[in-house]
Amino acid sequence: MSSAETSTSPARGRIAWVLLCVGAVLASCGDAGSGDSDALVMYTTVTQETVDAVVAAFQEANPDGEIEVFRAPTGEVTARIAAELRNGELGADILWLTDPLSIQQYEADGLLRQWTPEEAESVPAEYRTETFFGTRILNMVIIAGEGEQVSDWSGLPDLGSVAIPDPSFAGSAFGALAYFALDPAYGLDFYRDLRSNGAVQVNSPGDVVSGVAEGIYRAGMTLDFSARAAIADGSPVQLIWPESGGIAIYSPIAIVDSSGSALAEDFVNLVLSAEGQSAIAATGWQPIRSDVSWEHGGPQVTVNWSRAFDRQEELLDDYRSLFES
Repeated sequence: MSSAETSTSPARGRIAWVLLCVGAVLASCGDAGSGDSDALVMYTTVTQETVDAVVAAFQEANPDGEIEVFRAPTGEVTARIAAELRNGELGADILWLTDPLSIQQYEADGLLRQWTPEEAESVPAEYRTETFFGTRILNMVIIAGEGEQVSDWSGLPDLGSVAIPDPSFAGSAFGALAYFALDPAYGLDFYRDLRSNGAVQVNSPGDVVSGVAEGIYRAGMTLDFSARAAIADGSPVQLIWPESGGIAIYSPIAIVDSSGSALAEDFVNLVLSAEGQSAIAATGWQPIRSDVSWEHGGPQVTVNWSRAFDRQEELLDDYRSLFES
């Protein structure tokens, strides 16, 4: 899996995303954004194939533009942003992240531009704010070994040997944590039951897939994207869409308010356009727009984002008390 969301090794991920340049190499990322109206610096946790597809579409429309991309798992991007803010300047023009919990604090701190993209109305109201906008949907589902019988989330603890991704490493796992912790039908008791019955934390959704495919775990929690890719590669696993619904997590994009890049708004408009959304869908992710064809999926449940915002540390601390004690 070659994605920040599904990578099995932070080190391998660092090699994969270090730089993606369209045109000439830019100045150091330590500057505030690109510092050049015809250049663009983006920090992202989105899969490499998806980034490549969207950047290619943008390059075709803006052949003289320059793009530099820093790509890593959520935890590493967050750490880089924090380090740069401590030094006084954020080096990105655009943040394209995995889940809204990973970006909301930057909105609260006034770091994101408030504006209205040309295609804003194509994004469902529940998947946008005044500063960040959903670009695609990540669905957390169940993956199980061949022959395993489980139909919904509530059945996972009964399997005992279950793998779950680390919410402090993977943004999609963070979104799933918010859903379960804040839903009265589950609460933290869901994770408590998983842990007491033998569930194991691994780094990423991709690690969950690998562990189930190798027979280390009977089942796990992962992205439908990852499960579909594994099945296509012949892995002995099954994708089980939970009867109550896969957990729909939207992947937001935002412009840093201090950005001086004239290309930033054009890039976001492209991502939200039918063309950009078709490019995203072609790389295996559910598009945010309902007018772009998508053939996969099942019932979905959504996170109560308004309750989850500003509770990230609380949620992670509660989770760590169970899985990292």
